[in-house]
Amino acid sequence: MRTKHIITDQTFSNYHIKLYHLHLTMASVTSILKFFSLLAASFAIVQMAMAGDPDIVSDFLVPSNTTGVDGAFFTFTGMRSLIGAEPPTAFKVLKASMAEFPALNGQSVSYAVLQYPAGAPNPPHTHPRSAELLFLVYGSLQVGFIDTTNKLFAQTLQTGDLFVFPKGLVHFQYNADAQKPAFAISAFGSANAGTISLPNTIFTTGIDDNILAKSFKTDVATIQAIKAGLAPKS
Repeated sequence: MRTKHIITDQTFSNYHIKLYHLHLTMASVTSILKFFSLLAASFAIVQMAMAGDPDIVSDFLVPSNTTGVDGAFFTFTGMRSLIGAEPPTAFKVLKASMAEFPALNGQSVSYAVLQYPAGAPNPPHTHPRSAELLFLVYGSLQVGFIDTTNKLFAQTLQTGDLFVFPKGLVHFQYNADAQKPAFAISAFGSANAGTISLPNTIFTTGIDDNILAKSFKTDVATIQAIKAGLAPKS
């Protein structure tokens, strides 16, 4: 004997409730998937913003106008000029960055040799895309950096010391010895660390004298004197 299924208003009501719950469940799943997609995209953007150099998907990058790459492409000979050279009369930097050494493109590394005559400073500056690790090869240096709370971290380095300048912070070096030069090597975690010199950026880029005078709480004549001192010598 067959069992009769009696469809009542209550049956229809339960059916609609189940459909409603199913709709809510699917909507919740969709919302969760959208949330995680947005979260993943946000994480990727943050990672890109944090990186000094973009990652590459090949072993190395070759300029489009370069063919027949061999060991010479990965060799930089620009430092040979240091051998047997007379000490400079003013602070001097010899760089091996992506501009001078194209093989560094994509490798997140570069190099600089810093020469300080007696009494010479490397004026306050920043490297926006990398920290700097300085190794003092010869002489002594007064070094320091200022953090984002305007606290100064200073140290006097002796031959053989290393000092790290955090990424993007204003820093300086100064050879306070009036008799002896100093010689240092700096490594960077970017093929193009960039350098922003504060004196040159502030006083040689055309900012109005009145703005600078008010900013430094001085007069226009003082600002003009500073600009004249930083002007290229003819």
